[in-house]
Formats: sequence, structure tokens, C-alpha cells
Amino acid sequence: MRPGVVALASASLLLVLGAVPAHSAEPPLPLSLADTGGGGQLVLARAPRANSTAGTLSWWERRGGRWVKAGSAAARFGAKGLVEGGARKQGSFTTPTGLYDLPYAFGIKAAPGRTRAKYRRVNGSSWWCEDTRSRVYNRWSEPLAGDCRASESERMISYPTQYAYGFVIGFNYAKPVKGRGAGIFLHVNGRGATAGCVSVPVDAMRRILAWVDPGRRPHIAIGTAGGATAISRY
Repeated sequence: MRPGVVALASASLLLVLGAVPAHSAEPPLPLSLADTGGGGQLVLARAPRANSTAGTLSWWERRGGRWVKAGSAAARFGAKGLVEGGARKQGSFTTPTGLYDLPYAFGIKAAPGRTRAKYRRVNGSSWWCEDTRSRVYNRWSEPLAGDCRASESERMISYPTQYAYGFVIGFNYAKPVKGRGAGIFLHVNGRGATAGCVSVPVDAMRRILAWVDPGRRPHIAIGTAGGATAISRY
């Protein structure tokens, strides 16, 4: 039987049996993840492919036993795309994929109203140590620790646009592996792709800060739509 006839016959049979399904809404994205961190809030940063430098960021919360989207925005990623977090190398300009906590927020500007997360204000003595020789590797250092070279670190106030508001992403943070990467944040957009962070427009960053509730154990999942770094793996 010709393909067109098969299709017509099949469609007719389904109509008779009442089996033609209506188009159903796509299930909430968090349901596709292997793990959501066990909390009641989840930020999802998803890029189309591993070599993408742009994608979307959405934030979700559990209400009545189901995930509900609370907001979304365009997002930017590393200039060299995304890579599995456990395989990332410092200085690679890649964004690490995986599921991470959000230890605390920070900013050059004062915390937006209704911010409940711990918020650390950036000043002229605030540095993020990225020196692999230092005992404070991948930590805020204020003032800069004696064993942390300024040439290998970020003076945070030097980035007034990007670090107007931000969140520390818990990549390589709890037990830092030197050389894997330091200073991975969710922050405000700069002029283009990031050096490995995730960035969003300033209004989105303000909304996220007002939304995050530390008591609900928020996490962020970073990944791609498919492939080895698919967000659904995390």
C-alpha cells in the first residue's frame, strides 16, 4: 500500500477508535532532570549545543507538588561554549555543565529589595582568588591574601557592569580542585560571551535576587539541549 494510503487508513482508524491524541503541553523542564538538588527552587541554564555561547535561563519553584516557571531570560555562556564540569580546565573560557548550589549573592550595587539570600557587597578591597598556588583558591579574599597573586585573580570592583549583581555558582567550590576553574558566577551581561560564567540582563538578575529563597535550597543546573552535556543528565 502506498505511504499516503497507509497514513489515511491509520488516521481513519484512530478517529473511529477515538485514539487521536490532542496536542498536550510539554511537561515542565525540571521533570526531565536526573536530579534537581532536592530543594524547592531551581534555575536552569540551557544552551542549544556545547559550542553555543547563548541560550536561555529559566527559574522554577515547587508549588503544590509540581514545578512552576517563575521567570525566564536570554542567557550568555562562555566564549568557548560549555564543557562537562568535572573535565573543565581553568582559563578555557568554557562554562561548566552540571548541578550546583548557589552559596551566596554579591554585588557592587546594594541588594535589590526583597533579597533574602546572603548578600556580600563588593568594595575596592574585594578580590576573587584564582591563583592555584594560594590557600584561598576559588574564594573571595578581602583584602587580597598574601599568597594570592593579583595577576592571577579578579579585582571585583573592576567589573562595574557584570558584577553590579551576581550569585556565586558552587562549581569547584566546596572542595576546590586547583586548575579546574575559579570564579564561576551568575551575573549581569557584559558586552558579549563570558569567560565561563552564565550571564543575563540586569533586570533578570534583579528579579532572580528578589526571588531566591535560601530556605528552599535553590540550585542551578547548566547544560545543553542534548548530547553528552545534556541538562537532563544532571
